[in-house]
Amino acid sequence: MTKLVDIVEKIRSKNAGPFWITVDIFCGDPETFASIREVLTVCEVQKLLKVDIQCLKKFEIPDLFVVKFSFHRREVQGSRTDRDMHGAQIASLFSELKIPRELS
Repeated sequence: MTKLVDIVEKIRSKNAGPFWITVDIFCGDPETFASIREVLTVCEVQKLLKVDIQCLKKFEIPDLFVVKFSFHRREVQGSRTDRDMHGAQIASLFSELKIPRELS
């Protein structure tokens, strides 16, 4: 197994408004994109994030070799209990995801 961050070009998470966070996984080439889109299923990401599967959306952008996930924030952005106002810390969770070595 190898880490996702070692396979893809970039992983970025960000605000998508006060109620959503988006994670962009930039694969860099068609082969990596095809592999990552198969391995990173909604179910796998749901286990990682521990969010309601109905609040998790997956987008595939083949022209840019990007796999994208959007999900409801646990806390409204900027609320008193929000510990990641910009949504940037979620990218580190994805970076550490273990991917089968044959994809790397």
